Amino acid sequence: MHQNNRAGAASPDVDYGVLGRLVGYSLRMAQLRVYEDFARSLERWSITPARFAALVVIDRNPDLKLTDLARALDVARSGAVTLVDALEEPGYVERRPSETDRRAYGLRITRRGAKALTDMTAVVEQHDRRLTSALTAQERAQLKRMLDRMATR
Repeated sequence: MHQNNRAGAASPDVDYGVLGRLVGYSLRMAQLRVYEDFARSLERWSITPARFAALVVIDRNPDLKLTDLARALDVARSGAVTLVDALEEPGYVERRPSETDRRAYGLRITRRGAKALTDMTAVVEQHDRRLTSALTAQERAQLKRMLDRMATR
């Protein structure tokens, strides 16, 4: 078997054919590992990567409107509603009437949400270091730049 046909070696005895040469397939396999480790790491909060991202964006942008959150996270408005609902339930986020638009609500992190976000962020940073521990600092920075470039195309 050729090394380039092993595609992440989930099953080392399987020939993955063209998959072993596809960046997208390797990226997907890496994404699965990242998601699984993230879910285990933040299990006590029942937080998904999307919910964590929403919480961070809401925290950093007080009174952000739902449509702006959807745009910032590149999700449909209905997806943003689902995220906010999931963050509102444990008391991490609240909707407040907008001071500039009577038809809209601004999103704000609560005290409970801010405390949880501080704790979650520490765990997420450990998770990120763990996942990239096989890389040098230079490789990590290079990978981050390449992924950011791919994401903006």
